[in-house]
Amino acid sequence: AVRFTDETVGKVIARLESEGILENTLIIFMTDHGISHARGKQFLYNEGTHIPFVVRGPGVAKGAVRDDLIEHIDMTAMTLGAAGLPIPAAMQARNVLAATYQPRDAVFAARDRCDETVERLRSVRTDRYLYIRNFYPQRPHLQPNAYKDGKSIVQALRSLHESGTLEPLSEKLLFAPTRPEEELYEWVTDRWQVTNLAGDPAHAETLKTLRDRLDRWMKETNDHGPESESRYDSDMKVYLGKGNPEVEKNIALMKQWAKEGK
Repeated sequence: AVRFTDETVGKVIARLESEGILENTLIIFMTDHGISHARGKQFLYNEGTHIPFVVRGPGVAKGAVRDDLIEHIDMTAMTLGAAGLPIPAAMQARNVLAATYQPRDAVFAARDRCDETVERLRSVRTDRYLYIRNFYPQRPHLQPNAYKDGKSIVQALRSLHESGTLEPLSEKLLFAPTRPEEELYEWVTDRWQVTNLAGDPAHAETLKTLRDRLDRWMKETNDHGPESESRYDSDMKVYLGKGNPEVEKNIALMKQWAKEGK
């Protein structure tokens, strides 16, 4: 995969160079999510939100590495800046290449329904801590999802779980029937976010600070809250009657859990 990616990027750069526009072109290499594992894609741990972000272009120092906290939307501000256009006041983005750039002290992330699986997660990350709020704590982490359940790693994990041979920590993190409403990790030392500090009195002040910070961000960005039942039913129509019983079973389960208040 790395060789294929390198070859493809090389072809793009070679074409820009052959057309004489390479030195005037801003190139941004990125992905839309982290690795597609059980706590990666579709989740807000490091595995799900940490992505490559490589930039080449006018004014970008060769080989420079920065540790700024940035968000996907910052790419938009960067492209506007490269085109000499102002950033709209309502845009939640910062041009990390601008002379007037002010680094963020926190970044935010959100996850809602993916395919047929209803979820609602919000997070805030600083240079030291990661705070995650689970709005459906009565549901398991690995809710049924036809797309994710089709992946070999998830199938292997489910098989080990069902046979009772899964390593205890993985069993706890992935297959506990419920989740905590809040999770707090010192991610710089807890690389895989396995030690939840939300219930630790020593971190009560940090927990409150990040909880309030997330509340403020949700208000400022007009977080729309949970998806309505009518919207879910409307979007699920495309899945029904398509010969995919697994998806239809999951849809029925999502609706059942909603009625149960889960």
